[in-house]
Amino acid sequence: MAFVVLYDACVPYPAPLRDLFVRLANTGVVRARWSTAILDECFRHILVNRPDLKPEALQRTRDLMARAVPDCLVTGFEQLIDGLVLPDPDDRHVLAAAIRAGAQAIVTFNLDDFPAARLQPYNIDAKHPDDFVIDTIDLSPACPVAVGASSASPPPEFPHFVRMPCGLPRVFLTTKSQRVAARD
Repeated sequence: MAFVVLYDACVPYPAPLRDLFVRLANTGVVRARWSTAILDECFRHILVNRPDLKPEALQRTRDLMARAVPDCLVTGFEQLIDGLVLPDPDDRHVLAAAIRAGAQAIVTFNLDDFPAARLQPYNIDAKHPDDFVIDTIDLSPACPVAVGASSASPPPEFPHFVRMPCGLPRVFLTTKSQRVAARD
């Protein structure tokens, strides 16, 4: 059975990660979820930093994400927001969506914004995207093949599919022993 994760707005922000994480969601190993508010935050930041992109093109990207990952949108979490406490009150909608989705993890680069003590009552962990990808590969060693096969021009091997500037340096370690050594 797939474990449920919620992607924070920083995860789909860089296009290569967005592509990778949508593909991971389609392997059946994880059930990826996000909310309209999370996508609003993500794409608002993309437009600020990339004024050359057209809002219509980004709306198409959002639509494609929703079509690519069935049942990805979390709704009905808004009433939970006010009762939650996080270091940044603007992140409460992310935790509320994770609770509503029954997520076991929030995948985010912003681990300090989601302290374990605040997530523990809901049995949710905050996971760095790098750790999330490695854990997903450990759960399903065939996952890289599935991700590569879902590409129009499959990469020869999974680690080359992800580029280090996207913040996933450990994914480049290709053997399990190297991954284990990197964790120590």
